[in-house]
Amino acid sequence: MDDALQFALDAAAPGREVRDVTTTGPSWNDANETVRVTFADGDDPSAVFCKVALDGDGSRIARERTALAAVGAADRVPVPRVVAVDSDASVPYLLTMPVDGETLLDRGADADAASRRDLARRVGRALADLHGLYADSLDTHGEVRGVIRDGDGRVSGVDVRPEPWTDLLLERIEWIRTASPSDRFDDHFDRVAEIVAANRDRLDDAPATLCHFDLAKPNCFVVDGGDDEPRVGVLDWERACVGDPVRDLVRGLEQGFEPMRSDDESGLGDAFLDGYRERAGGLPDGYEEREPIYRAVRHLGVSGYFENCLQFVDVDREAFADWTETELDRRLARV
Repeated sequence: MDDALQFALDAAAPGREVRDVTTTGPSWNDANETVRVTFADGDDPSAVFCKVALDGDGSRIARERTALAAVGAADRVPVPRVVAVDSDASVPYLLTMPVDGETLLDRGADADAASRRDLARRVGRALADLHGLYADSLDTHGEVRGVIRDGDGRVSGVDVRPEPWTDLLLERIEWIRTASPSDRFDDHFDRVAEIVAANRDRLDDAPATLCHFDLAKPNCFVVDGGDDEPRVGVLDWERACVGDPVRDLVRGLEQGFEPMRSDDESGLGDAFLDGYRERAGGLPDGYEEREPIYRAVRHLGVSGYFENCLQFVDVDREAFADWTETELDRRLARV
């Protein structure tokens, strides 16, 4: 076990003997480390997930703690329970309980086509439920900085540090640039940022909802409820903020339900959007107008993580590079 994890466990679970530490799988985020820790002493909890911010930046841990408190209190979208957290420590950390259920990635691995579409629909419903949380009290975009409690101490809202949505989105684009391991397509970030800034009027008028912004399959889990319908919960809330729900939808579509380089013939993307419509009564206002902008922003996940994405395509490096370039051109032309 490395020093960062040892620091977190010494602080959050002093004196407890560790039996096993296992990885949670591959990650493209080098700023964090997350492992499952099993204790040997038989006390409760017998196991936790431990996340540490290796770069010492506690803002992501603080953001996740706030989002988990807000979403967990509403009890509409299942989330992990926090065991211990310190975002101000020299090694910021977050310990959470294991969730009941398996990840969407595992659940869908051996499922037939109809079952996978049903799962996609359920994820869409869960995202709509998230966007509906505290919606009546949210009138500005911005980073979440805490929860609002009523006179009885119950969570009743989200405290937001107001910021124009365009500015917040541009900051997120720069964060992706900084975190990305490849600089081969660094100019893509400038081109997308320029088109975002040019569409400020469109973006700043977008609805303001609590968003997750990382709805990848490993971050979704399925909770079977006996006689009740299975529910989809969500992990890993460090990117959460109050932003445009259309970006959350587009990012979720491309992360989990649309193939990277071909048309969606599986129907998973349509099922995801159908589930959202069923729960929300339709797609967010202005979806068709702003969706092309977020398609361009989302492509930066390929541009910046070119080498990572290369392992999932069936063409050689230069052919994939050519596609990466022309695909951004195509997306920008749609805006």
